[in-house]
Amino acid sequence: MRGGLVEEAENLFDEMPDRNVVTWNTMINGYFKNGQKEKAFGLLGSIPNPDIYTYNTMISGLVQSGDLFGARKVFDKMDSRDVVTWNSIIAGYVHKGMIDEAMQLFHEMPLGMRGRDTVSWIVMVSGLAKEGRLVEAHELYEQMPLKDSHASNSLIAAYIRIGELGRAENLFHKAEQKDYDSWRQLINGLVTCGRLSDALSLYLEAPEKCHTTWNLLLLKLMENGAPKPVHALLEKLPYGDIVSWTNIIVGYFRAGEVGAAVSLFYSMRSLDVTLCNVMICGLGENDLKEEGVKLFMMMKESELSPDKATFTSILTICSELPALCLGEQVCAQSIKTALNHTIEVCNAMITMYARCGNMTSALRCFSSMPTHNVISWNSIISGFSHHGLGPQALEMFEEMRFSDVKPNELTFIAVLSACSHAGLVEKGKYYFDYMKDECFLQPTAGHYTCIVDLFGRFGLIDEAMSFIDQMRADGLEVPVSVWGAILGACRVHRNVEVGAVAAENVLAIEPNRSGTYMILAEIYASVGRLNEVERVLTQMKKNGVKKQPGCSWIEMNDGGSVFLSGDKSHLEFDRIVEPLEVLHVDVELMSVGSDQNLVQSCWHSG
Repeated sequence: MRGGLVEEAENLFDEMPDRNVVTWNTMINGYFKNGQKEKAFGLLGSIPNPDIYTYNTMISGLVQSGDLFGARKVFDKMDSRDVVTWNSIIAGYVHKGMIDEAMQLFHEMPLGMRGRDTVSWIVMVSGLAKEGRLVEAHELYEQMPLKDSHASNSLIAAYIRIGELGRAENLFHKAEQKDYDSWRQLINGLVTCGRLSDALSLYLEAPEKCHTTWNLLLLKLMENGAPKPVHALLEKLPYGDIVSWTNIIVGYFRAGEVGAAVSLFYSMRSLDVTLCNVMICGLGENDLKEEGVKLFMMMKESELSPDKATFTSILTICSELPALCLGEQVCAQSIKTALNHTIEVCNAMITMYARCGNMTSALRCFSSMPTHNVISWNSIISGFSHHGLGPQALEMFEEMRFSDVKPNELTFIAVLSACSHAGLVEKGKYYFDYMKDECFLQPTAGHYTCIVDLFGRFGLIDEAMSFIDQMRADGLEVPVSVWGAILGACRVHRNVEVGAVAAENVLAIEPNRSGTYMILAEIYASVGRLNEVERVLTQMKKNGVKKQPGCSWIEMNDGGSVFLSGDKSHLEFDRIVEPLEVLHVDVELMSVGSDQNLVQSCWHSG
């Protein structure tokens, strides 16, 4: 029966020449263990001399299978009952939430059978506490002849749950018996309520140390201050494990103390996959992506096997560099480990391929997924939108509308951006209204930026300004991105008046943004207002704002290189420029227009 071989047990039972009550009870218990309560019921009627254990087995089995009505029928037919019988039926009522019925049986329980045992009291106190009837639970607890830790723990947990931490503390300190859970529950309650100093003191007093509680306490301490004091505490006390040290590293990354996180990581004697994942993710988020890649390579050379979090983090780094060649290698490795079927890794692969410009592979990866979540859809729609493939992006969105996945705010950022790049003004307005009226999503600054950019691209400056008014009416502050979109549109369509307003608003938020001065000067130059050009450039110099050089990140077979505009000191400069010289490409003439040349002339002459 224990092995689930019910038919074999039945055959053996049928072949037995003599059976006793133990044999019958074993069969009944086995039927319940294997989910066959009907056969147990049927067998009960065949037993020549059932004993009290037989009935107790039936009641316990029926209660555990959820048949409280059947258990009560057996209970009521019994001529004699013991404490196990009463405890079983009372526990059944408590489990069903029928506390009043359980309480009635508890009081009916004869005191002649050694009285109510500890189990009866624990069941009732715990049941009342779970239902929030704490006054009754506490009164019953006080009447207990022997106050067991399970009963007091139930009350402590209930008091903590409703925020009555003071009562929980009083009960804890008065309790005659305390076990591991007693200490753990109260310490966790103190941590949750923010009484971290008291929690630390109590933890140090506890006879047994719970590592999970200790790590929770460390996390809360770091949230309320810098990670260094917590690190020092961990160094002094011997309770830490690798999870503790991982949490300290997380704290350092969150505080922006990347150097301390890296130093601690390389000082550790043992590593695990979770710790390496934290490092790769932290390095990637703190502009040390190349270091994150190196750590991933180190993992490959060690005995640590990357998991889905590892692949997700490193693919995210590849998408942000961007590094298609490395990303493809990572994808290949995820396929070898069969982790490419997880939705998190698939989403990271789609994003990586999309940001690296390989939309064919991104779409292939998306189509191969058995299921999609909102991140999957957003990644593929954003990829098409980012590369100017508006119709494909909107086609994917229409497919999403017929799926079970509901779009979110980021979905519509991608959709509206696709409309902007594709010049679909009416579609843009439709989807903006659809987002508000059908999906009940409140537009954010990002959505308004997309719409303003869409109108601005086609010279609909007045409509764009109307949307800014609507944005203000919705209670949103107009961000620099929206004014930047207006400024860009005015540059293209030579709208001097609105362009000046937009530039003024941009500079009010970001006064050191050199590009804004240059664009405004170019707008004035395009209509021949050279005095205004000179005034803008003079103001720029007066404010100490300098033009920022352009920057490019170039991926080659053996790695990547960063180049600043006008910088010839890079070791790879000749290697990069030589092919351009062979092709006689005049970069400057290709990139600078007549109005820009005029502004440049004014800049240098000024």
